[in-house]
Amino acid sequence: MIRQLKLYRGRGFDPYDNLAVEQHLLETVEDGCCILYLWQNQNTVVIGRNQNAWKECRTTQLQEDGGHLARRLSGGGAVFHDLGNLNFTFLAHDADYDLDRQLAVIAEACSCLGVETERSGRNDLLSAGRKFSGSAFYHNMGRSYHHGTLLVNVDMDKLSRYLNPSPAKLRAKGVDSVRSRVVNLTELQPDLTVEALAEQLPPAFSRVYGLPVETMTAGDLDRAAVDALAERNRSWDWLYGRRMPFQFSCEDRFPWGELRLELQVDRGVVCRAAVYTDAMDWSLGQKLETALTGCRFTAADLCRRLSACDFAEREDVIALLKRQDV
Repeated sequence: MIRQLKLYRGRGFDPYDNLAVEQHLLETVEDGCCILYLWQNQNTVVIGRNQNAWKECRTTQLQEDGGHLARRLSGGGAVFHDLGNLNFTFLAHDADYDLDRQLAVIAEACSCLGVETERSGRNDLLSAGRKFSGSAFYHNMGRSYHHGTLLVNVDMDKLSRYLNPSPAKLRAKGVDSVRSRVVNLTELQPDLTVEALAEQLPPAFSRVYGLPVETMTAGDLDRAAVDALAERNRSWDWLYGRRMPFQFSCEDRFPWGELRLELQVDRGVVCRAAVYTDAMDWSLGQKLETALTGCRFTAADLCRRLSACDFAEREDVIALLKRQDV
């Protein structure tokens, strides 16, 4: 039974730290308590636990634009976060976890701002028939969280730029994102702001549960524990190194001949490279296979490997790789 409500408002925009705070709150939430955590990330694509980063996101483009790729504990699809988006997380022991009440808090806060909502079959929230909030869930060791996005004034151009890559001939075992038609709440209520919505959520939380809300501060967190989780969150192994094999291929025709590269990738590393070419240099395929095998699967790393090689076709192959969404 819920006996206590707590609110924690994140003030930083680092996705790795914010997701670490979320996990720490889950691991420390007390029996009979429900925590509402409000947070924001800047220029970030967050993928689900079982998703293939390269399948869901233009990783090179995101990095070149100064953005961040993050992986969360929960399932679900890839989402784009900027400061026009407000994220929420409800955290509680399993016995106190109540999805209907949690979504009712969001609906109540939106209603107070003149936005009427409805639930869809995937636990998304719609307004005027369009999605503005999606949810994902995580359960572990008797505790659960429910988190989601609230699109207030997100840069939709960037959302499409990072989350809708052109077909890159990836055949992956990761989970595809479910693409839905989305809407910013400012399209429905032009004067609405992220801060206004954030201010409405705590009183809505209190009304739905019938209890006062206690505000947590940064001093209530174990900073060393949060920092350790944040370091894990930003590591290559966490973001790219999971066992999720897939194949990548690209091809083009050059003055010296046709070239097709087929790379088998696992744990974010090229474990096998196959090269098919009609180039006059019979050794080109062997040189490329040797150079690319064992390389991290990023455009920068692949090109760096080839830059250290000495063969006439090198710059053409580098240019081919740079044109790919990897």
